[in-house]
Amino acid sequence: MDHVGVVVEDLEAATAFFVALGMEVEGSGPVEGQWVDTVVGLDGVRVDVAMVRVPGGHGKLELTRFHHPLATGSEPDAPANRLGLRRLMFAVDDIDEVVAGLRARGFDLVGDIAQFEDVYRLCYVRGPEGIIVALAEELG
Repeated sequence: MDHVGVVVEDLEAATAFFVALGMEVEGSGPVEGQWVDTVVGLDGVRVDVAMVRVPGGHGKLELTRFHHPLATGSEPDAPANRLGLRRLMFAVDDIDEVVAGLRARGFDLVGDIAQFEDVYRLCYVRGPEGIIVALAEELG
């Protein structure tokens, strides 16, 4: 897999959230033209895109803000059982440290940190525009 695309209203806030999680901005800028209209099946597409990646890895997210046509169908506080792509999961070394950093930036947990057997500590964090990010700390 090359990347996952996430459509957002506030590109700056979404980019900052994923950078706070430790991702790096690979590139950003406007995208438009016949080629993108053809790919996405819409006319007159004008978007701003930020590509963020996992440091030293291959995982990437394409964060996209549509200027034309406008994005539709948002449900920012949808629960985790809503149909469709609901969350992205990241492995972290210290879940408490990551959660504290996100809370300092105004983000909070969907539920709470839980432990699965002696294998993982896990939680869900709700980011900008309702994006749910799962965090998993593997236990020694």
